[in-house]
Amino acid sequence: MTAVPRIFALIVAAGTGTRAGGAIPKQYHPVAKKPLLRYSCESFLREPAIAGVQVVIHPEHEELYRVATDGLSMLPPVHGGAMRSDSVLAGLNALLPHRPDYVMIHDAARPFLSRVMIRQLIAALSPEHAVLPALPAADTMRRFEGNLWHEVTRDGLLRMQTPQCFPYFRLRTMMLAAPSAATDEGAIWLAEGGSLSYVAGDEDLRKVTTASDIAWAERHAGGSSRMAVGMGFDVHALMPSGDKGVIRLGGIDIEHGHKLHGHSDADVVLHAIVDALLGAVGAGDIGSHFPPTDMRWKDAESIIFIGEAMAQVLERGGVVEHLDVTIIGEQPKISPHRDAIRAAIADMLKLPLSHVSIKATTTEKLGFTGREEGIACQAVATVRLPVEAA
Repeated sequence: MTAVPRIFALIVAAGTGTRAGGAIPKQYHPVAKKPLLRYSCESFLREPAIAGVQVVIHPEHEELYRVATDGLSMLPPVHGGAMRSDSVLAGLNALLPHRPDYVMIHDAARPFLSRVMIRQLIAALSPEHAVLPALPAADTMRRFEGNLWHEVTRDGLLRMQTPQCFPYFRLRTMMLAAPSAATDEGAIWLAEGGSLSYVAGDEDLRKVTTASDIAWAERHAGGSSRMAVGMGFDVHALMPSGDKGVIRLGGIDIEHGHKLHGHSDADVVLHAIVDALLGAVGAGDIGSHFPPTDMRWKDAESIIFIGEAMAQVLERGGVVEHLDVTIIGEQPKISPHRDAIRAAIADMLKLPLSHVSIKATTTEKLGFTGREEGIACQAVATVRLPVEAA
């Protein structure tokens, strides 16, 4: 009688997940009230052919992992390394006492792993080759070189997904012998002379990377959500500072004969954004989190305040969908700096550039802004929240 192969799942979750934004790594972000990592764990645990599930985590994420996997029958987590290959090898070494025949290596950031996909991969397992899910490249492809764009033919191009499945001992031997910065184990397998076979991939195995991907995952998971809108408004006075003065707007320093007066760096744009984000989730205002009477915030950079506002959004399961900012003042002229401000804010909030709008206007010489005594800013943040957070 043929022995049943011992197949283990190895989930790589050791990254910091910073591109999705927020205070916690994306693999622990709640989607439809469930941490992203838990989806993959549950998918493997539901499949009887999987003998065990091993997760590789960041050394600082022990408590996040404990909460995410509470109640699940998991192998003890193992700490990952600086590169993906370090983390995968750490997971393979942890599995060694279990003597696996095969290992299925999966990204924690691909939560929607179906039973159909798992069984399709298991059916294709072979001691002679690795098995990967892959999708054809459907979009037009171009490569930028120098100042020229070059069309790239889509023929033969495949998008690799996970789980990627390997004969365990052969893969471990390869990775011990050839440390690599490869972004997937299939590349290491090929470089060491292994052969690959493919099964049809699944569009639902999309990798969650950015804040907009998290919003997609929330919709895909069927989580009920609502849209919340918060408005922020802030004013800072202009003070003469000589020819070398600098005004900071949206994280960008603009040379000017004046500077903005304030307890922190007086970035009127970021302060308005902070209040808009806090308002959308009902979390008070910037003064309640960072009172001007607290000397800890003396001359502090406002990106710190942005980080706290985003943490408040994410703690409530929120995703920032759009930000609209209007800067009000006569000077400095915003148009030469608009693109830089927009890009800086998009980077701070981990949003696609298209989700950030920066506008500027004057008050036709009327009022304190018209007299160039100060700069005002208003911001409107649109945030998607789970219904349960209402």
